[in-house]
Amino acid sequence: MIELLISIIIGSTIIGIGVHFIPVGGAPAALSTTAGIPTGAPMITIGMGITGILAATSVIGQPEYIIILSGAIGSMIMMAVTMLFSNMIHVYGVGVPPASANFEKDPITGFQQEPYVSPGTTGHGIPTISFVSGLIGSFLGGIGGSLAFWAIYNELNLKQVYSTMACGSVSAILAIMLFFVIAVVASYNIGGTIQGFYDKKFKSKIIPGTISCFIMSIILAVVYALILGGL
Repeated sequence: MIELLISIIIGSTIIGIGVHFIPVGGAPAALSTTAGIPTGAPMITIGMGITGILAATSVIGQPEYIIILSGAIGSMIMMAVTMLFSNMIHVYGVGVPPASANFEKDPITGFQQEPYVSPGTTGHGIPTISFVSGLIGSFLGGIGGSLAFWAIYNELNLKQVYSTMACGSVSAILAIMLFFVIAVVASYNIGGTIQGFYDKKFKSKIIPGTISCFIMSIILAVVYALILGGL
């Protein structure tokens, strides 16, 4: 049970940290008036969480590190595909290049951003540095979710009452629920849009966000311990 508590606390906190790395533009990004993924932080986080947990579920029975890495890779693939198609729609559909007014130059490509930002907007699409930040965030989220999934699965499996399929199904549902809660907490802390770790907003949000997610993780760990103790 101690292992379960620690794993959920660590896993949920890592998920919360990962959310802050994801470039979220919300409704303004959907209108190509700001850079980032055109959706809210909770929605994209839950999406990557489901994908990561499904990937982790597919390798049940493998060593712990395989399960955790599978979840991380699954989340990264989901995030990469989402950001890629978002950029394709912006470039070939709307007709605007990925650029952000939040920083002068993309540190990876070296491209100046201002010449590519449309007048009256703060950017559009997902610049390279934000794309990389999104991959980092999904990697962290996948690790956190898979760690929690593995701990919950082990706890259920130790009871030797449920089948492997039942343990995996319940563990997946409970692990995904963590994303629902932590994503909302992190989203409230971000308070709008963010362009990833290179955004000036990131430095002021990451520490209070981590603390908030850690506190919520402790509460969730206790609740999950009570739930699993009664199963």
